[in-house]
Amino acid sequence: MKKLLITRRIAEPVLDQARDRFDVTLGDGALTEDQAAAALTAYDAILPTLGDAFTAKAFEEAGANPRCKILGNFGVGYNHIDATAAAAHGVIVTNTPDVLTDATADIGWTLILSTARRAGEGERMLRAGQWGGFGPKSMLGTHVTGKVLGVVGMGRIGQAVARRGHFGFGMEVLYYNRSPKAVDFPARQVDSLHELMGTADFVVVTVPGGAETTRLINAAALAAMKPTGIFVNIARGEVVDEAALIEVLEAGRIAGAGLDVYEKEPHVPERLRALENCVLLPHLGSATVETRQAMGQMALDNILAWDDGRDPPQRVN
Repeated sequence: MKKLLITRRIAEPVLDQARDRFDVTLGDGALTEDQAAAALTAYDAILPTLGDAFTAKAFEEAGANPRCKILGNFGVGYNHIDATAAAAHGVIVTNTPDVLTDATADIGWTLILSTARRAGEGERMLRAGQWGGFGPKSMLGTHVTGKVLGVVGMGRIGQAVARRGHFGFGMEVLYYNRSPKAVDFPARQVDSLHELMGTADFVVVTVPGGAETTRLINAAALAAMKPTGIFVNIARGEVVDEAALIEVLEAGRIAGAGLDVYEKEPHVPERLRALENCVLLPHLGSATVETRQAMGQMALDNILAWDDGRDPPQRVN
């Protein structure tokens, strides 16, 4: 029986299926680079997730032909895995696209509405016993319906966010994408990131992580935003220059931000946590029972396909 490492606990029905086929070891935390290297030599297959450091160095330490032949990643993003190094060492990498699109788009809209309407700030005030009752000018936020929505990255999740904006809130939708992208609903692609940042009332980032998008949203991009603009990140933390974002929020140069991801998760800077004009969530993008089970099932299905001698359907390298 082949040995499978699942680095974090996943849905029980999926675990049961895995145990029927493999000798399963269940981890309880993110693998360091050294632990990832050791795992590559000890297991036939690994089901990792965000935070497991399958770097080029980890593959180098594991040797030219490691025992592990597949990393069935739990998550659509796989920037914690060096897929090129994996391929060079004969290791297949797969991911879990599609199944988390709607859940992540919903979190994007949770952040848009919560930030615009100051929901986090209001709840903290109420729970602290500081609410003095209704007042005509108390806790005024920003209207969402009919405003301009700017989406950075028009992939599956970006389109789901944009559809909700257009059909649900009557918003004009602009988007910036690194390549031309046609969509089947009213939306206009703009030529530059700065044009989008400067035009939109709400900017939502949905690009994949990785070297090409690291700090795509830098100080210059943030400076282009309207003073009334609201910024939302549901992509990866490293896509945003976190220090630059903190500075513009502290200075009030934009109205607010909603974040589900951070540069050095699970660390969230104290300066960011202190801001009232920022809604912060603990990486909840795919966190529904249904979605997380579907992600686990897809990750395992890719490993089962490999074990059956078939090409895994969600292979990325």
